[in-house]
Amino acid sequence: MHNWEKDNAAARQTDVLLFDAFSAHCLANTVEPLRAANTFAGRQVYAWRFLTLDGEPAVSSSGMEVRAHGRLADCSGDLLIAMPSYDFLRHTTVATARALKSASRRYNVLAGFDTGAWLLAQAGLLDGRQATIHWEELNRFTETFPQVQAERARQVWDGDRITCTGALAAFDTMMKLIGEQHGAALRLEVATLFMAPDATETQDPILVRGKSVARAVAVMQANLEAPLPIAAVARQAGRSQKDLEVRMKAELSATPQAVYRRLRLIQARKLVLETVLSVSEIALRCGYDDPSALTRAFKAEFGTTPRALRSS
Repeated sequence: MHNWEKDNAAARQTDVLLFDAFSAHCLANTVEPLRAANTFAGRQVYAWRFLTLDGEPAVSSSGMEVRAHGRLADCSGDLLIAMPSYDFLRHTTVATARALKSASRRYNVLAGFDTGAWLLAQAGLLDGRQATIHWEELNRFTETFPQVQAERARQVWDGDRITCTGALAAFDTMMKLIGEQHGAALRLEVATLFMAPDATETQDPILVRGKSVARAVAVMQANLEAPLPIAAVARQAGRSQKDLEVRMKAELSATPQAVYRRLRLIQARKLVLETVLSVSEIALRCGYDDPSALTRAFKAEFGTTPRALRSS
C-alpha cells in the first residue's frame, strides 16, 4: 500500500486529466466524494483541478463541456487520474505517452479510471504492475500489454499506481482513498451521504466488500429513531453477532456499536443544520432518551454541541 501520510493541514491536490468523450458519470463519482469529504471534515482536505493536455476544454461522451483549469505540463500534485473513457484509442499518441511519463515525476500517485489504464500502460507506467481496466477491454488489454499483470477486479492498488474499471468503481476507489487518508469515520460519513436508506443491496453504495456489512448498515439506517440491539441487526443481515462484529471491524475499522452510534450522530448533525427542530426532538429522532445524552455524544464525536453548531 502506498504511504499516504503527509501534513494533515495541507489539502491533497487531486487532478483529473480529461480527454474528449470522457464519462461525465465517472468524473462526478470521482470528485463528489472529495467535495463531501471537505464538507464533513470542516476544512479543505482535498483540492482538485480538471486538466487537459493542451489546456482547452474537454467534451464528455454526453456532450457536456468542461473547462480545463490548466495544461497537464504546468501542474503537479498528489494524485493524477487519467480519464479517457470512450474512444480512448485515438488518445494513445506519442504526445500523450510523453506527457504522462513526465507527469509521473511530478505526481506522487498516478491512476487510470475507466479506460485510463490503457494510456498509462501505453506510456510504460504499468510495466510489472498489477492493473485493471473496464471489463469490455480487459482481454484486449491483457493481449496488448503482456508486461502488465492484468486483473479482473473493480479496482487495483499497486504502490503508487491505482486503476479501476468504470464510474461505480471510481466511486468505490475514491471512498477507499478517503478512508486510507482520513480514517474510516470520515469514509463512513461520506458514504452515508450517498446512501438511500431504502436502497436495495445492488444499489447501495456503502462501499464495503461484503454484502452482510452493507445489509447491516442499511438496517441501522432504517432504525435510527428506535435503535435495534446489535444481535437483531446481525440477524437481519443474516449473520451472528460475533461474525458481524468481525466483518465490520475488518471492513469499516469499527465495531457495529460504533458504526451505529456514528450513523445516529450523523443524522443528528444533519437535523441540527437543516431543520429548526429542538435539540430534544432531534434527540428522540436519533434514538437518544434525552437531549443531554445526545449533547454529550455529539460533543465527543464532533467537538461541539448541537446548539453551538447551529448558532455558528
